[in-house]
Amino acid sequence: MIAIRNITRSLVLFSFFTGAVTSHTAEAPAKFKVGEFNFARPTGWEWVEVAPGMRKAQLKIVDQKTKGAAEVVFFSDPMGPVQANVDRWFGQFQELREKIGAKIEEVTVGKHKVTNASAHGTYLSGMPGGAKTAMKDHALLGAIIRN
Repeated sequence: MIAIRNITRSLVLFSFFTGAVTSHTAEAPAKFKVGEFNFARPTGWEWVEVAPGMRKAQLKIVDQKTKGAAEVVFFSDPMGPVQANVDRWFGQFQELREKIGAKIEEVTVGKHKVTNASAHGTYLSGMPGGAKTAMKDHALLGAIIRN
């Protein structure tokens, strides 16, 4: 999943590749907007209904052969400093940061600064402060786009 942000207005994208994703889906727009950015939903990707709150849009895809899945989540409200978000994401993995192949890259795309983050290993699924379920062979790709 992708989610990183600065105190300034920014967009957070989070994708998470898993062994399975279960969620209620609904017919979705082919195009949608999050913050100042416009997106097109790729063919084969399903729209996932989200409750009002932090998540602005969510998509998923399931590979029929492997039953592997990917989920992409879009946030548009400030969620704290970039590094704090990256640290929180990496902290959702059971292994130490060095063992999950944690990587951070800063790039500029047009007028926007983008922080890319990636990791893979055993993801600890669950709400903050709650019970966790260890999920092996998961990967995280995150991007924080700042104005």
